[in-house]
Amino acid sequence: MNSKNNDNQPIGYVIGGSLKDNLRVRLTLPPQEIQEGSFVVAKSGSWKFYGLVTDIQLGATDPRFADEQSETRFPPALAAQLHGQTLYANLEVLSALMMDVGPDPASPTYAQDYPRWLEDHPEPSHPAPVKTVPSHHAQVFVAEAVDVAEIFGDPDQEGNFVIGYTPEQQHPICIHLGRFVQRSSGIFGATGSGKSFLTRMILAGLIQYNRAAVLVFDMHDEYGYDDTASDTSQKVVGLRSKFTAKVSIVGLGRGASIRGNTPDYNLEIAEKDIRPEDIEMLTRELNLKETTPATLEALVNTFSPQGWYRAFKQMKVGSTIEDEDGKRIPAPDSVAAWANQAGVNVNAAEALHNKLNRVFNKPYIVANPAADSLFNIIKTLESGRHIILSFADYETDLDYLLVTNLLTRRIRSKWEDLTNQCRSGKAPEPKPLVVAVEEAHKLLNREMAAQTTFSTIAREMRKYYVTLLIVDQRPSQIYDEVMSQLGTRISGWLGDESDIHAVLSGLAGRDALRGMLTRLQPKEEALLLGWGVPMPILVRSRRYNDQFWVDLLRGKKQKPGTTKQMIEELGYE
Repeated sequence: MNSKNNDNQPIGYVIGGSLKDNLRVRLTLPPQEIQEGSFVVAKSGSWKFYGLVTDIQLGATDPRFADEQSETRFPPALAAQLHGQTLYANLEVLSALMMDVGPDPASPTYAQDYPRWLEDHPEPSHPAPVKTVPSHHAQVFVAEAVDVAEIFGDPDQEGNFVIGYTPEQQHPICIHLGRFVQRSSGIFGATGSGKSFLTRMILAGLIQYNRAAVLVFDMHDEYGYDDTASDTSQKVVGLRSKFTAKVSIVGLGRGASIRGNTPDYNLEIAEKDIRPEDIEMLTRELNLKETTPATLEALVNTFSPQGWYRAFKQMKVGSTIEDEDGKRIPAPDSVAAWANQAGVNVNAAEALHNKLNRVFNKPYIVANPAADSLFNIIKTLESGRHIILSFADYETDLDYLLVTNLLTRRIRSKWEDLTNQCRSGKAPEPKPLVVAVEEAHKLLNREMAAQTTFSTIAREMRKYYVTLLIVDQRPSQIYDEVMSQLGTRISGWLGDESDIHAVLSGLAGRDALRGMLTRLQPKEEALLLGWGVPMPILVRSRRYNDQFWVDLLRGKKQKPGTTKQMIEELGYE
């Protein structure tokens, strides 16, 4: 930015627009001085209007002036004067918020106007959604630090977490962590866009400032222990390394090892904890038939909710014996014998048993676990500490679907009970819980959403202090009803039109923001939207490096790095 903008001189003036459409601003600077995504302020009377630049358009008073290269035909001074009169650039500004800030102190009548305004406004003014438009020729400025802090919060105020900076002036942009955890949220971006780093930073903020207990389903062992970035070969610090006393690592299965490290304890699932709904959730993965629910119901009726799984596992398919007449009949321990006794179709029962062999053979499902790991996880989270569940060697979709759904089902039941006790005055308020889920489309697609507990959490569980943080590269594959419940959305670059549409669904100004998502820098920019931020804003995200941890653990805001530092961190030098 040039010196004019640094002195907070106007960059243009309003020439048109409406509430339905964007404001149009005539730019009084060269167009390259302003970028898409700039945070700007229009001052009109006692009001400030806060908006986001979504487009920059070149124009001319006559098409001939744009077509002709007058700088080659006229002396430079004359050509420059002609350009200033005939060629121009307009900004499209998505106006999002407005605030009555009172008379301009520079006004000659300020001494008379301000007391009257103060009398009419005894309460402090706050930003509110736009309900009107600025007047013609209202001056437009690039937002100053005070404007950014007014809208997004003071970085030094408790609860505000700096997630990035305005692209041009490098003013810090905050999200309020207390507000962030009140609703489910999503972090999206194409592969390699840095969404895992954004997730690590937000989780680190939640842990450091004790805003919520955190449960991370770490399918690819990225969040617990230190790792190495695949593109830069630099060390990536794990959450456990910095929060040794606050974060517990749980490995799936006995003897699990995570990147050569031994977890704090292992998760083994007792056979009695498997419920029919956990199996029905695997319908697509196991290719189960429509007869499955009836067969499972019969098993529960015969052997109880706690005993059906083990009993069914021990049955044999095709086992026969000879009766007194020498005929082959189903053996007493066979699936067929039970099916005949329970009035279930034998073929359906045997087919289900064959398909469930993939589950029966999972080593982490045992008859008698060494410890009640599920109970330990729930108690740890209930106390406000944090769990990273590593899947270690079990990285198939079947493992992920089964374990995550079973655990969240228990969590849902526990937090509903805690909340009900709190509301009846029998217990204190439960600790908010954030469940972070990678590869969310595997659990929350249209076919699975109705069967998993995750969908219930996204729709209903915020009133029970449980919310989701879903991380995914294909938001278009997530059920639209779940997407509509996401309060805060943080998106890196997305190239697929259907993914862009999904991220922006249900948001005001989505048409204006669509192009911005396609033009984000692939690694260092993100668009913040929704409940957790007062208005859409483009940020250059903080770098997840040693300086981030120094600032976080000392309670300081991180200063933006130099261009050279950013290039080195990206691995280009």
